[in-house]
Amino acid sequence: MLAALLYGQEDLRLETVDDPTPGDGEVVIEVGVATTCGTDLKVWRRGGHAKMLKLPTLFGHEAAGRIVEIDKSVKNWKIGDRVVANNSAPCMQCFFCKRQEFSLCTDLSFNNGTFAQYLRIPSAIVQHNLLPIPDHVPDAIAAMTEPLACVLHGVARSNYKIGDRIVLLGDGAIGLMFVAAMAPKTEFYVFGGNDDRLEIAKKFGAAKTFNYRQVSDVPELVKELTDGWGADVVIEATGIPSAWETAIACARPGATVNLFGGCPRNTAIPVNTEQLHYNELTLKGVFHNTPKFVRSALDLLASGTIPFELLISDRQPLQNLEQVFQDMKQRKVIKVAIEPNER
Repeated sequence: MLAALLYGQEDLRLETVDDPTPGDGEVVIEVGVATTCGTDLKVWRRGGHAKMLKLPTLFGHEAAGRIVEIDKSVKNWKIGDRVVANNSAPCMQCFFCKRQEFSLCTDLSFNNGTFAQYLRIPSAIVQHNLLPIPDHVPDAIAAMTEPLACVLHGVARSNYKIGDRIVLLGDGAIGLMFVAAMAPKTEFYVFGGNDDRLEIAKKFGAAKTFNYRQVSDVPELVKELTDGWGADVVIEATGIPSAWETAIACARPGATVNLFGGCPRNTAIPVNTEQLHYNELTLKGVFHNTPKFVRSALDLLASGTIPFELLISDRQPLQNLEQVFQDMKQRKVIKVAIEPNER
């Protein structure tokens, strides 16, 4: 089969590799659509991921398709079923899993390789995070289950209340998903660098949007928007350390700051201890998702209540993947639906 392999920093190669075969408890799917993701872009630019990848490796982690091979021990699925697979599953046995803190599992089973014609789904994912796609849901929409599950996990960790004033830093797909999930119940202010994406934020329900390049002092503007206090909740969705600092500066006393964007390895930020202590700030790092939110994400996508198709900028065959990542780097596209079996 044709597949994309990551060898290092911006070193992505299309190669012909052996078709996968299912092992014990596994299935193989023919990939209908693999969607690109901001995490993929960061991994491509940085040349790796501390938790998910060991180079060289098959690449990509969001996909929907249909089962084409199945191990004889798998009883609840059949060839031809349309499915979406999360890119991981918890072990259900470790210290954290026993406390239902599944995103902190010490033995998460990660699966990469969606930018390929076929994808093997490990048994743990088959057991815990493989879901049937409703007939009316296109593959490109279903493939966004994993990132939306991460966002819904982040929403649940944000301590927000109906009517809260929320600031989001970042207008990538993840940030826009936060708007879609939270804006209907809150007053949402979005700061980003792309006017087209900010227009999508408005369509998702943002009260106000701002191009940060035209704002001299983001925290000061946030205070102006919030009667001089700062936001009730701040969500950082860029993965840039300086943006983490800005996020903290935008928070009112008693606020929650959700530091959602993963920064490069071994980076650090200064935190004003007086502000943290006397303002009773809650700073949270939030990572990944859980089986509960994987199911909630697919349900939300299937409901059709939010036009998530606005996040799909283009469709391309696998042969054009390198150009797609160049376009993502230049912020010309949000998410692209890669169709590995189309030419």
